[in-house]
Amino acid sequence: MLRAPANRAIGPEHCVTTAFNDLALDSALLANLATLDYHSMTPIQARSLPPILAGRDVIGQGKTGSGKTAAFGLGLLQKLDVKRFAIQALVLCPTRELADQVAKEIRRLGRGIHNIKVLTLCGGMPLGPQIGSLEHGAHIIVGTPGRIEEHLGKGSLKLDTVTTLVLDEADRMLDMGFQPSLDAILEYLPAERQTLLFSATFPPGIKAIAQRVMQAPERVQVESTHDSSTIAQVFHQVEDSERTTALRLLLLQQRPDSAVVFCNTRVECAEVARDLARHGFSVQALHGDLEQRDRDRTLVRFANKSISVLVATDVAARGLDIDALDAVINYHIPRDLDVYVHRIGRTGRAGSSGLACTLFSDKERHKLAQLAALLDQPIVPAPLPPHSLLKTPGYKPPMVSLEIGAGKKQKLRPGDILGALTGDNGIDGKQVGKITLYDNWSCVAVRRSEVDTALEKLGRGKMKGRSFRVRVLE
Repeated sequence: MLRAPANRAIGPEHCVTTAFNDLALDSALLANLATLDYHSMTPIQARSLPPILAGRDVIGQGKTGSGKTAAFGLGLLQKLDVKRFAIQALVLCPTRELADQVAKEIRRLGRGIHNIKVLTLCGGMPLGPQIGSLEHGAHIIVGTPGRIEEHLGKGSLKLDTVTTLVLDEADRMLDMGFQPSLDAILEYLPAERQTLLFSATFPPGIKAIAQRVMQAPERVQVESTHDSSTIAQVFHQVEDSERTTALRLLLLQQRPDSAVVFCNTRVECAEVARDLARHGFSVQALHGDLEQRDRDRTLVRFANKSISVLVATDVAARGLDIDALDAVINYHIPRDLDVYVHRIGRTGRAGSSGLACTLFSDKERHKLAQLAALLDQPIVPAPLPPHSLLKTPGYKPPMVSLEIGAGKKQKLRPGDILGALTGDNGIDGKQVGKITLYDNWSCVAVRRSEVDTALEKLGRGKMKGRSFRVRVLE
């Protein structure tokens, strides 16, 4: 069993300060940071914010959780002229989930400055309301490349006043095939602008983009802020025909409440999820072919622990925001070894321990040697759990998701749902998990033992003076 290597920060080591107060930030931004308990900068913030605030182009390389959103968010907010009601910053993200997270964080960071308008433009949402919102104007646009390109083509979006362009998770935008959209969008942007590029990895395609669209960028590279020493890495050699059996053995032995199984292709992703489902596991596939609503349902159920196993491609898993991921399983060694470090960094966060298991065949031994060199430690394969575990059926997660046919547009609030569940003869509030609201539907997680009572309370009771359809998401 390996422990992940200690964090090795790569880049300039001469940072003078890690205190936000020592930066030339607007007083309103600093006051708000204090209310958010943002006092000390993460490594990527400490190294990238000074050149960003100085107006330079910056390439930031850091894993999920490194604090890059606050780095570029503070940079563009500091530069913003609120009195000039025009689009001054464009942030491009690979997925709708990440765009929503980024927009939410920018709003939080900028809430001390009055009248800042941040608008999200993503695919999977109706175009009409977005056009209406654009007619009312905005300071900052956060969106996905395909939808931004669509608005530009229709003339509903103009970028001639943009002074800052941010490419967030640029490597995944390329992986998802957004290169043509990026090229098209760049044609609409002023040549004189600041460009900030953030990426977990730095493949040749990113280098090519940086050379083409950036002016003498400063490159900052750090490791993520999670304590990677808490991640146990285990490697198992298998025959290709044994992979699905090996995967079941690992899940049955560890029984994680939340595990992500990474596959290299969407076809393999769907096949693995089907096999696990046949053997009684609570599992869903997450890949690029999913409709947006199905993707939303899958992600919210995994986040609230009513799905135990998510089988995902790297591209589809971008934007996952899971607080405590118990295990990561690599169905194959990833093609790009930098991706391995990014994958396992999703577990073992916030001081908790994490497990990263990797299956490999004899054909992948050359990759194993390369990975050992990258980790700077030997890799000794471990035996698989005993086959006697296969007599045990797949296990069920601790929570169950209930879908309610009403959401934000019906003025529903989390308190309404919680109140309906815990009212007269209801369930204990401790048995209620995460409550998530969308525009026209909501999801609440409840303990498996309380499902019948919860269904009765929500189905027969009223919220906002009305009855709404409720069903179990399985």
